[in-house]
Amino acid sequence: MERNDSAAQDPVSRLAFLRVEHRDLDAAIDALRDHVAADDLQLARLKKRKLRLKDEIAVLEDMTVPDIIA
Repeated sequence: MERNDSAAQDPVSRLAFLRVEHRDLDAAIDALRDHVAADDLQLARLKKRKLRLKDEIAVLEDMTVPDIIA
């Protein structure tokens, strides 16, 4: 359901939300990596989610930055 709510947001708000989530995932990955008995599967899932967020951020950034015709 969160997906529908976030899809309704304007691109700038969605971009800000994704950046925060990406930063939070980065912190979670670092914390899990520092844990002695780190769960490799959980670490891999977090990294995949972080990459998906990075891709979505890139798409939204392209949408919000106007094309400059040289």
